[in-house]
Amino acid sequence: MADPPAFDICVVGSGGGPFETNLSGYLLKPHNAEWSAGIIGLEAGSGQGTLSRLLESRPQLFKALDGASRVFTASEVYSFVKCFLLTHAHLDHISSLVLSAGSFGGTRKRVYATKEILEDLEGYFDWRKWPNLASYDEDDEDFKLLYSLLVLDGKYHTVFPDISVQGFSINHGTNELGPYASTAFFIRSDSHPSKREFLFFGDVEPDSISTTPKTINVWRQAAPMIPHTLSTIFIECSWPSGRQDDTLHGHLTPEHLRDELIALATEVYHTRSGGSNSASRQRPQRKRQKHNAPSSEELRDILTGVRVYIIHCKDQITPHEGSSSESVRELIVGQVRSLVQAAGLGVEILAAEQGMYITI
Repeated sequence: MADPPAFDICVVGSGGGPFETNLSGYLLKPHNAEWSAGIIGLEAGSGQGTLSRLLESRPQLFKALDGASRVFTASEVYSFVKCFLLTHAHLDHISSLVLSAGSFGGTRKRVYATKEILEDLEGYFDWRKWPNLASYDEDDEDFKLLYSLLVLDGKYHTVFPDISVQGFSINHGTNELGPYASTAFFIRSDSHPSKREFLFFGDVEPDSISTTPKTINVWRQAAPMIPHTLSTIFIECSWPSGRQDDTLHGHLTPEHLRDELIALATEVYHTRSGGSNSASRQRPQRKRQKHNAPSSEELRDILTGVRVYIIHCKDQITPHEGSSSESVRELIVGQVRSLVQAAGLGVEILAAEQGMYITI
């Protein structure tokens, strides 16, 4: 008998800009709990304002355990949020958190992130850019967000009843201050019979152009769990095919995402063929000898059972070349799907669309 679902996710926003009405923002809860019992805010680019607009057309977006839909206001939904989990502090991932900090209802909300991200948030809550509505003090006022350090130490950390998170540092390009880090999260249901989890990426540049590849470490962690424990991945693909590497700004194109999924498939192959994970973890960060690389035939259908949701596609204000009706998201997802099908990996490619209700 198939395992029961572990999580429900509402996609408040899945875009990568420039439209402020569709930025990275996801609401997460255990599948066997009501939304009113508590929610994790996964990213916070779009928030209450966007959800309010969504609920005008989909007032019964939030489902109850008995299958019925519950009618909540956006402010009620966000009053149920117990904590936020942030991959990095770029505005398209945290803007609603800052703007709504003083108006959240419900209990005080923790903000889980790495030290660098929390320091970046302090730069927003500095009394000049925005009132200081967050602190590290556990005994501070209830209306203030509570900074909560998430250490990337190779362990899972409880962030919510029966839900724990392990974070990995990933690259998000280089700017004038140097390399910029984002985060990938393994989010696990500790009460699920199979300890089911899913993988959620912040913005990420290709390992193939990075001076210090890091995404490979995420794939090595994921490989032994695929597809029975881990079958769902959310990962960005910001640009359509054809964009030059020197203009990626720390993001993926369909070709680079295809290559990353081949890297994951290769780790799964090595895990299943024996020498697997211990040997895999001892290899240098990326540069495996070519004679150890599996053939395309050996990788065929190896990711069957895995769903990859494409997120963070960057909308264009003017129509893109070659189409006047197809959205950039549709274009990118179609390109990724074609490339992955040609590679024969067996993985299912989907778009994470605003307003979606996803069960994992």
